[in-house]
Amino acid sequence: MKILIAVLAFSAAVVPAAETLGAVQARMDKSAEAFTSLTARVKKTGYTAVIKDHSSETGTFLIKKIKPGDMRVRMEIEKPDERSVALSRKKYEVFLPKINTVQEYDLSQYGKLVDQFLLLGFGTPVKDITKSYDMVVTGTETIDGRQATRVELRPKTASVREHLRLVEVWIPLTDGNPIQQKFWQPSGDYIQSTYMDVKVNPLLKDADVQLTLPKNVKREKPQK
Repeated sequence: MKILIAVLAFSAAVVPAAETLGAVQARMDKSAEAFTSLTARVKKTGYTAVIKDHSSETGTFLIKKIKPGDMRVRMEIEKPDERSVALSRKKYEVFLPKINTVQEYDLSQYGKLVDQFLLLGFGTPVKDITKSYDMVVTGTETIDGRQATRVELRPKTASVREHLRLVEVWIPLTDGNPIQQKFWQPSGDYIQSTYMDVKVNPLLKDADVQLTLPKNVKREKPQK
């Protein structure tokens, strides 16, 4: 029993107490003010509740602020199925190299909903996040060897809650940009992204967040 108490006491001494919401928000605002771009290795994990199935994929992640309110994302998925993805407020593109085809999706009618994803955590002032979400600090965890504060974001509007029940973001104690995000759907499905080897504000050109496509690529618009 004495050994158990000693272990628990030691653990309590080395695990930092949860930050206040104000402290996390201040760090997020400081990072948002300076944010221009970010690159990282990414591991994406998906969960489908109805069949209790997990899936995962790995690759590289790039995000660039073109102007305030305009973020562009590019992902190069390496495993298990190679493909390239580009996302902006108005368009979603997926390049499938094995069949030399790019699929284009028009997101114009979903602009506000897309913003809920693109503007969460990277380069976005807290005042803009809290227009759409209630924020609560829920604890401290270690993500890829880094201590991080977990923050829950709950959508304020019913129209968003139809698609997005909850977002969790993990903000490292040494930075204001998330190193992990988890998007929960009402069905219980979720998508989690964990960012590793993060580099903040590297020099990125606009072309770096656009797909690089061969001249003879086939184009499909699955929506039509």
